[in-house]
Amino acid sequence: MATAQHAPHATGHSAAANPSALRASQVVGGYGERAVLHGVSLEVNAGEMLAIVGPNGAGKSTLLRILGGSLRAWRGEVEVLGAPLGSLDRRALARRVAVVGQDNQVAFSFTVLEVVLMGRAPHLGSYHFESPADLALARAALARFDLTDLAARPIQELSGGERKRVFLARALAQEPRIALLDEPTAHLDLRHVADIFARFGELRAERGLAVVATLHDLNAAALYADRVLLLKDGVARGCGAPHEVLTEEKLREVYETEVYVGHNPATGALVVLPGAPRETRFKS
Repeated sequence: MATAQHAPHATGHSAAANPSALRASQVVGGYGERAVLHGVSLEVNAGEMLAIVGPNGAGKSTLLRILGGSLRAWRGEVEVLGAPLGSLDRRALARRVAVVGQDNQVAFSFTVLEVVLMGRAPHLGSYHFESPADLALARAALARFDLTDLAARPIQELSGGERKRVFLARALAQEPRIALLDEPTAHLDLRHVADIFARFGELRAERGLAVVATLHDLNAAALYADRVLLLKDGVARGCGAPHEVLTEEKLREVYETEVYVGHNPATGALVVLPGAPRETRFKS
């Protein structure tokens, strides 16, 4: 199984302080008769963020669907907080794991607050309505994602980026132990990209939330993730701290293009650029 030390910018807690939240071992799966993943393994501890990166068609979203239980693995095992994924019914799984996909559709004209309140459903019994405590949790989630002013708006009237934040807030209202995020910053402007990662950073520190996020943005993966899983053609080509995985050699092989990896001279953060002319590159 691929494991690695925490990245330099990680919280630095020991493995004993951050027990395993999610583990996958030799997962094989796909659609119909087409295999997409070929023996992928990973482990994410409480309070940790794992970024899954790779080119289009690498299997990132498929892996996330298997981890979230919406797609069954052909072979291999997935454990959620120490329990086999298959042993958890839908409600029990939703109390533990929140999933935010790339495309989230709402069939009816619910308000933003109503959509976020849906995150409380796994915690309500049959025929039970939301309590004042549930409403308070939903409003706190709205505030965390800068959505309070939009609470009464129909979700269909929102921009793509606003909708994305609504579904992230719904996931937060779910009070999960694990968040699976498929391209969580798609459609977001620079300010909200930074805000989203800051909010999840707070949740990781406050609640020990484990986060697994697929990302196309390698610089965001380098900056915010504790570890990075690099996929190509459904096979893990590296798993470890960002500086161990996001190397020029590995990225050239996986993306099949020239890549420059250096450091931002202002912050020291790892910077990944497509093969740029030498005079425009950051000096490492």
